[in-house]
Amino acid sequence: MPLQSPAVQQKRRQILQTYPIDGQAVKNLVEAGLTWLETNRQTVNALNVFPVPDGDTGTNMVLTMKKAMEEIANSAEPKAGKMLEKVAQGALMGARGNSGVILSQLWRGFARSVDGKDSLNSQDLAAAFASARDTAYKGVVRPVEGTILTVAKDMAAAAEEAAKNGAGTGEVLQRVLEAADASVKHTPELLPILKEAGVVDSGGKGLYFLLEGMVRWVSGLQLHEAESSAPPLAAMNLEHALEEVEEGQDYEVVVDFRPNGELDLQTFCSALEEMGTSIQVGEGDGMYRMHIHVPTDKRYEPIDYTMTLGTVTNVAIENLMAQMDEIGAQAAGPDYNLATVEPGEIAVVAVAPGPGIARHFAELGVAALVEGGQTMNPSTADLLASFENLPANDVIILPNNKNIVMAAQAAAELTVKNVEVVTSTSVPQGLAALLRLNPQGELAAVAEDMRSALGDVQTGELTIATRNVEIDGVEVKEGQTIGLHNGKLVVSSGDLKEALMALLEKISMADYEIISLFYGADLKKDAANQLADSVREAYPDLELEVHEGGQPHYQFILSIE
Repeated sequence: MPLQSPAVQQKRRQILQTYPIDGQAVKNLVEAGLTWLETNRQTVNALNVFPVPDGDTGTNMVLTMKKAMEEIANSAEPKAGKMLEKVAQGALMGARGNSGVILSQLWRGFARSVDGKDSLNSQDLAAAFASARDTAYKGVVRPVEGTILTVAKDMAAAAEEAAKNGAGTGEVLQRVLEAADASVKHTPELLPILKEAGVVDSGGKGLYFLLEGMVRWVSGLQLHEAESSAPPLAAMNLEHALEEVEEGQDYEVVVDFRPNGELDLQTFCSALEEMGTSIQVGEGDGMYRMHIHVPTDKRYEPIDYTMTLGTVTNVAIENLMAQMDEIGAQAAGPDYNLATVEPGEIAVVAVAPGPGIARHFAELGVAALVEGGQTMNPSTADLLASFENLPANDVIILPNNKNIVMAAQAAAELTVKNVEVVTSTSVPQGLAALLRLNPQGELAAVAEDMRSALGDVQTGELTIATRNVEIDGVEVKEGQTIGLHNGKLVVSSGDLKEALMALLEKISMADYEIISLFYGADLKKDAANQLADSVREAYPDLELEVHEGGQPHYQFILSIE
């Protein structure tokens, strides 16, 4: 939804400098914050501690705010308190990932503080920021400083100080923004892992962009073009490009190149617009990546043009129409049956990152499956919808990802059903927990038994590094295969087989009896079986199984018992 006319915007900015904020001002500020956050989404996504493809904080926060905006987009509500109540409700239902859930809690606290108010003055803003801080901290079992929580705390302190000194509402927002900026920059000093990885906290940065969008709107600045020249290569999220395929977008072309001199991005992008659509340009260490969708007869033009500007190092061309046909074939439906539950029984909901893994969960008795995992965290509403219409009144949720746990807990609080969240943070943990399921048992006892199974299994993961970094003594180069043991980075190698064997050595396989390899969507069955044979040769006493997982980004997920 576009912002109001320039004349109305100007009037609103003048009012916000000294006068209270009413319901319609809240709507404009929320929309401006969302717009700027979305503009800078990839910058936030790139701020990932580990070089793994799960940099989705920006996306989660944007989707959370989009749901909040849907609640108020057509509202003529004049009262600030009621408008913020709608914002908080929308954010809660749309909350995705830990960052989205915490963001929804910030809105919840903010709205609770100003309940019943027609408009907000500086003192109201200060109290609301403080309430937002308190609510968010209470919503986290073990608050960690150096995260979005710290940024919220520093924002609240700045708001209280500004209001005490007689600042107007616009000035309060400006002071809060300055505090957020300083707080985000300080997060690496509070959380050593951020400093080691060379990044600031992604959730805190997302919160900063949200507030910066509001202040930019008050100041009359544009909201649709990020001020940095280009996002890092690792920040370019091309995986969902197929969702935007339109007529004439027959091929996707991606070109990596090093320009001969300084690249004029505006001229570069203007030339590309003559060739196609869905243009993205990323930069990292002097290298640029160009992404574009073009019709068939122009599929080589972006490559030829880029070669006139510098040295092309890599080219990828994909037939989008063929991929869309393949996706359509896959959409025919799942090849598994979910468990049927009766009233009085326990229904289990599991989050699955791939069709093969979903099949395994179904075979073990889950009543509902939610698609999700790295880079695709389901929302609170998604999880809630998965079990609300089931005939069972007792429900267990298996998140199977650390970034989905909080959304699962939020869903549990929003339903009248009896819901237990068994906090599985990986697929192997979820599968191990399901082996303890007794649908006819007592909910609390069954859930506790399933929780006790989480420690029975070790989780290994192999994926491709998204950037250069050194963490815990492991030096990683972008593009290498990296191995994680229970979420901890332990190996890095230029070869998948070498990385797999090194990961197993780190896990000390002599202590275990069974290993299951779930191969991902990017790995062929024959290649997976060949690697499995290497494992059998190295560990002849192990019982080894190979399964299609179908998960994106991760070549293997290992379950070790």
